[in-house]
Amino acid sequence: MASDLDDWDYLRRLELLSRELITRALDEGWLSYAPDPDEATPLQRTINEIARSVRHYHFEGDGCLDERPILALGGAALITREPQPGVYEPLCQSLGVDPRPEGWALWHTWDDRRRAHTLVTTRLATTQAMLANWSRGIATHPEAPNREHIAAVVRGWTGPIVLSPDHARNLDLGGA
Repeated sequence: MASDLDDWDYLRRLELLSRELITRALDEGWLSYAPDPDEATPLQRTINEIARSVRHYHFEGDGCLDERPILALGGAALITREPQPGVYEPLCQSLGVDPRPEGWALWHTWDDRRRAHTLVTTRLATTQAMLANWSRGIATHPEAPNREHIAAVVRGWTGPIVLSPDHARNLDLGGA
């Protein structure tokens, strides 16, 4: 079965199996995210290290492999012509970008003075994977995008928004 998977799907499969291993160790009551206790066996030490390493569902641009800084987001969204035709074009116009067949990703963040702004970016796959993490209550954030991935920066949070779990917790909304 694993031979039919591309590289990313193979890594996701390994990650899911690692999560199952971590859950079973937690159920047995010995999993530790802290330094290993002296009585931990070599197997327990290895599983504890896996647990400390696997923090979220990984995706391209999540900052785990590259050295680019992580961009903290308060929220994000994908905008496309579907599912509401007639809304996409006016939204693109209000954002100052031309409509694209594949759509845009909106990243809601802050500048260095804590002023809200929306990045209109082409990082669709990164945004889809990040939103999948958020739907599970896992607060992940992307690498700061390269300039060529940013089509516009709009003052304030414009457009639809899905709050990141940690920002939702900050607002006392539960984070899930």
